[in-house]
Amino acid sequence: MTKFIITLALALVPTFFFGQSAFDKFDGQDDITSVVINKKAFEMLGEVKPDVKQKEAAKYMKMADNIDSFKLFSTSSNKKAADMKSAFDSYRKKEGLEELLRVNDEGKNVMIYMKSGKSSSKVKELLMFIDGGDKKGEETVLISLTGDIDLANLDGLTK
Repeated sequence: MTKFIITLALALVPTFFFGQSAFDKFDGQDDITSVVINKKAFEMLGEVKPDVKQKEAAKYMKMADNIDSFKLFSTSSNKKAADMKSAFDSYRKKEGLEELLRVNDEGKNVMIYMKSGKSSSKVKELLMFIDGGDKKGEETVLISLTGDIDLANLDGLTK
């Protein structure tokens, strides 16, 4: 019994240290395509030294170094899509994310939420949900981007 309790405790410990554990349950599930890029990959990308003449590339590398994780989950299963929507709704409410954008186009909904960072130009988290609708074969997508994203660094990248 003691081994069971210790094993259970060790299994639950990671949920206290990772803010996005609400979405980690979708990773590795049948009918869900997932792309997960962790901090180490972004750190490695930040180590790439672009040519001095490539100022835009340098800005991308600097910005990538401040990203903690990128998670994308996609499904065309209505049941899995409902699970993703439920997790999205409860997470954004629990974490107090602010709505940035909402679009409804022919039954498809796009919602983007954010959590502010240390200053007005910093974003701690971006969360996007694209509801594929009820039609069979339509994709539902959940995207989470966390880190210390400085919006001032985006200046020049979008031009």
